[in-house]
Amino acid sequence: MPQAGAHTGGCHCGRVRFAVTADLAQVIACNCSICTKRGLLLAFVPPARFTLEAGEDALTDYQFGRKTIHHLFCAGCGVESFARGRKPDGAEMIAVNVRCLDGVDPDSLERMPFDGRQL
Repeated sequence: MPQAGAHTGGCHCGRVRFAVTADLAQVIACNCSICTKRGLLLAFVPPARFTLEAGEDALTDYQFGRKTIHHLFCAGCGVESFARGRKPDGAEMIAVNVRCLDGVDPDSLERMPFDGRQL
């Protein structure tokens, strides 16, 4: 099972591709309205550990609620492979959808529930 390390990933159609160094020992299963409907499992990393390799021009931004997170969807296939935003302390972060990582079985990862509905 992959843990901390370098990973690649992207959307379904392949227009959006990225590289990330992330610890997958425990991923976030948020119950907010968008994560629930999209089935997202998340790993959070600082921007220095994330590189968008292709597809900046294919991204469509969606925000809701407090509008602190930019949910970025591929305009071609509709997949949200990552989001950009800020932590409560104001620090920038990237939320990577671990379901979009190459060669990672999301069913093998430990999930930590997060009550995003209460935000």
